[in-house]
Amino acid sequence: MSQNTITHLIHDRNARGHAKMGWLDSYHTFSFGSFYDPNRMGFRSLRVINDDRIAPGAGFPTHSHRDMEILTYVLEGAVEHKDSLGTGSVIRPGDAQIMSAGTGISHSEFNPSPTEPLHLLQIWILPDREGITPRYEQKAFPLEEKRGKLRLIASKDGRDGAVTIHQDVELYTSVLESGDVVNYQVKRDRYAWLQIAQGIVNLNGEELRAGDGVQINGEEQLEISTNIGGEILLFDLG
Repeated sequence: MSQNTITHLIHDRNARGHAKMGWLDSYHTFSFGSFYDPNRMGFRSLRVINDDRIAPGAGFPTHSHRDMEILTYVLEGAVEHKDSLGTGSVIRPGDAQIMSAGTGISHSEFNPSPTEPLHLLQIWILPDREGITPRYEQKAFPLEEKRGKLRLIASKDGRDGAVTIHQDVELYTSVLESGDVVNYQVKRDRYAWLQIAQGIVNLNGEELRAGDGVQINGEEQLEISTNIGGEILLFDLG
């Protein structure tokens, strides 16, 4: 496939599922809960991207998962996490947190602040095998490592200080300011997903806003820039 061939498809933010209750305002990039779209069942191993806003003092009570790699990426505020492994932690902006549900894990997630809002992305990725021993991992990535450049925060081999994920996925993040440009080559026989977490960015000249996702179906040279500012997640997928 030629590098000049456009191989991406934009998933518009306004076509996401939406669920709102008293304490939770959630947008679903892919089918989730009561939102079902046969054209939005996930992409490759990427199964869920939920954009959640959680009210002060509220959150998800203890519930269970199995056979899923679950990443939490905080954009604003903090998450208090507790699980059946005995893990108790607070996840803040700049942290990469992953929980391998494997044979089964229970956890809760709350906004511990009585006044501050919480904004996060909840990401589910199908593991490369079932029956993994449950585990938890969390690392902090300073802003300067992500400002104006792509920083690997999760990968199968855990290289460069990234958290380890049981799937052929590399997850990069970048915080862009006006005038910043980052480039990325999606290799032949690979796929990618670009999620706009905050702000407004341009992908190869096309304007994208927070909540938009871009499905990249093969070899393509990506140029990501902004005139205003933004934050992105880029998944390189097998």
